[in-house]
Amino acid sequence: MYDRILFPTDGTEGANAALDHAIDHAVRYDAELHVLYVVEENLPVMEAGQAQLLEALEAEGERAIDDARDRAKAEGVDSIRGTVAGGSPYRGILEYVDDYDIDLVVMGTHGRRGVDRFLLGSVAEKVVRSADSPVLTVRAGEPDDEE
Repeated sequence: MYDRILFPTDGTEGANAALDHAIDHAVRYDAELHVLYVVEENLPVMEAGQAQLLEALEAEGERAIDDARDRAKAEGVDSIRGTVAGGSPYRGILEYVDDYDIDLVVMGTHGRRGVDRFLLGSVAEKVVRSADSPVLTVRAGEPDDEE
């Protein structure tokens, strides 16, 4: 049913809550697990510090991928592919889904509501609305207060 499962992560607890589900599906269907970390390249930073910030974010992405890879291997996932990409997170996820013919996306959501959700948007919501593949979202913890 699922041959290639994508777990997009930003290294937060919200994302990591979905990792158990991604691993469970990968083991159940003997699927290849893809772990993707997208570095947001359009951050409003001073030009002088941009290169250092991007390097730090890429290193954070590698750590998040390594952590997910270690957990997946420990649970019996045989095939794991990790990628750090740059760009807009939701666009990067959608492009990856298309480029690698992903069968299922398993991702965390922060459960924002009210003004925060309106202002910040939701990567998970954009992926759910736009992806051609099924998307399983996992909310971590309690949603933020509405105000």
